[in-house]
Amino acid sequence: MKIGFIGLGIMGKPMVRNLLKAGHEVIVYDIIPANVEDAVKSGAVAAASAKNVAEQCKTIITMLPNSPHVKAVVMGEGGVLEGAQEGSTLIDMSSIAPAASQEVSKACAAKGVKMLDAPVSGGEPKAIDGTMSVMVGGDKALFDKNYDLLKTMGGSVVYCGPIGAGNTTKLANQIVVACNIAACAEAFTLARKSGVDPAVVFQAIRGGLAGSTVMDAKVPMMLDGNFKPGFKIDLHIKDLNNALETGHTFGSPLPLTAEVMEMMQTLHADGRGQEDHSSLANYYAKVSGTKIGK
Repeated sequence: MKIGFIGLGIMGKPMVRNLLKAGHEVIVYDIIPANVEDAVKSGAVAAASAKNVAEQCKTIITMLPNSPHVKAVVMGEGGVLEGAQEGSTLIDMSSIAPAASQEVSKACAAKGVKMLDAPVSGGEPKAIDGTMSVMVGGDKALFDKNYDLLKTMGGSVVYCGPIGAGNTTKLANQIVVACNIAACAEAFTLARKSGVDPAVVFQAIRGGLAGSTVMDAKVPMMLDGNFKPGFKIDLHIKDLNNALETGHTFGSPLPLTAEVMEMMQTLHADGRGQEDHSSLANYYAKVSGTKIGK
C-alpha cells in the first residue's frame, strides 16, 4: 500500500520506519530537509511538498506539532487539499485541539476527502517499537477500514467517537500524564528532603496502588537526572493549553491542569522547554533547593 506521510519529527520518523517494515511504500515530506534525508535512508521516497504527497497517495498521514501547522499543511497553499484526489483519506495523527480537527474535517469533506483524527500517546520509545496508544475519531466504517494500517504503528488502537473525539481523548490522556509526573516529582522531592533515599521509595511503592506506567517511565529519569526528551515540556505545554481552551469552551473545570501548566511555563522560562516532561522534577528542585537525583 502506498502511504503519504507528512511530518518527520521525533515521532514521525520512527512511525515511517514501522510502516516501511510492514511492507508499505511511503512517500514523505517535511520542511526540514535533514528529516527527509533520514527517512529516505530508511527506504522512504521524498516528495517536493505536501501537495505532491497527496498527488501520489490516496492515504495521507500527518504528524505535526499543533493546530496551526495542521491547518496550514492541509488547507494552505501547496497543501494536501490542493493535491488530494476525491475519495482520499487523511489520517491526522497530530495532537491538536478537537475544534481544529473538526474544522479541517469540514474542509476535507468539501473536497471529497475523508478524515480521521488519530493522536497517539507513548512518546518516542513507543513510536520506535510500534506500541503507541492510538485514539481515533471519525466515521466508524473509515476507522474499521484503516485499523490494520494504524496497528502497524500502535499496540492499542481504539475508536473513540466522531471526528474530534480522538483529540479529546488525547487531551484527557495528557492531563493524567502531566498531573502524574507532577505528583511523582512532588512525592520524591519530599522523600529526598526528609532524608529517605528516593530510589528506595520508588521500589517500595511502584508495585502498589500508587504505581503507574508514568512512574515507571519517568521516576528513573528523575533519579538519574536524565531529561533527554522523549516528550518535550514545550509540547506538553501545547497540549495543556489545548486542554484548558477546550475545558473553557465546555465549562469543564481543570484546576490541576492549570497548576501543572504554570509549573511547565516556569521551566520554559528557565530555558528547559526542550527537556523531557520529567523535568518537572527541576521545578521542585528550584523551589525546594533539593534535587531528587543526580
